[in-house]
Amino acid sequence: MKLATYKDGSRDGQLVVVSRDLSTAHYATGIANRMQQVLDDWNFISPQLEDLYQTLNGGKARHAFPFNPQQCMAPLPRAYQWADGSAYLNHVELVRAARNAEVPASFYQDPLMYQGGSDDFLGPCDPVVCPDEAYGIDFEAEIAVITADVAMGTSADDALDAIRLVMLANDVSLRNLVPGELAKGFGFYQSKPATAFSPVAVTLDELGHAWDHGRLNLTLQSTWNGRKVGMCEAGPEMSFHFGQLIAHMCKTRNVRAGTVVGSGTVSNQAVEVDGQKDWPKGYSCIAEKRAIETILDGQASTEFMKYGDTIRIEMKGQNGESLFGAIEQQVVQVAI
Repeated sequence: MKLATYKDGSRDGQLVVVSRDLSTAHYATGIANRMQQVLDDWNFISPQLEDLYQTLNGGKARHAFPFNPQQCMAPLPRAYQWADGSAYLNHVELVRAARNAEVPASFYQDPLMYQGGSDDFLGPCDPVVCPDEAYGIDFEAEIAVITADVAMGTSADDALDAIRLVMLANDVSLRNLVPGELAKGFGFYQSKPATAFSPVAVTLDELGHAWDHGRLNLTLQSTWNGRKVGMCEAGPEMSFHFGQLIAHMCKTRNVRAGTVVGSGTVSNQAVEVDGQKDWPKGYSCIAEKRAIETILDGQASTEFMKYGDTIRIEMKGQNGESLFGAIEQQVVQVAI
């Protein structure tokens, strides 16, 4: 099934069930009002939502209405935890190669992860608000999952059973603030503003064979200012699958229902064309494009995002229909 949260003036919004083709929706009132309720009591509530979903898809829901992504908050508007991995090691390798730094051997054994702000997620069409263009505004197209409870010490394979929903993310970064923060040795904070998520979150059965042991074998599309810059394959080059990311999180602590876990920037390796490296799949963040330029030309030439820039992130299924709806955002200056 496909679930979304509509804006209603409250912090947590109103849960809606969305049709498979994203054309219609129906309030889940009487079953659950908020997404977190569903996650807290999944085994009891989700079958009721599934029944409504099937009725909606069959065109028999009496109070259905046209689905409008503009009305959406993030599917889970605020979460107990947002942890973002860096599961595509090609991205790490490129960024480090651009500054002549080696990738530590430990990176290939244990995933990178940071804990971001989960109290203020953005809806799919909410603007990216930034105080200053000089901060180096960058999009990051990612896959994300929402979990059930996961006990401390759960294995990577068992952690896969805790994945309840899948969605897309734009994990915005302020690149020019990153070096100063990392130099302090205590991780990201100011350089990682609010993250946006796709209009709907979907259950694993909606993904069919594309979902394969914690990886989503589909193409993630990134369109910057109307120009398609990324057609990256999300599955084959994901070095750590979602079960491994979740297991990493719960090595020393319990993970609670409503935790959101990100894949990190989806990234694909170069191919050789006439003896030269080429990246035909494009990129899912500007930092990677700049790293490629530095490797090839000795310096980066692509600038980060400016006020008025737009970013669209979307993934289509094997039938060509949008699976999650699109993240469509514009960069704006903070109102003073």
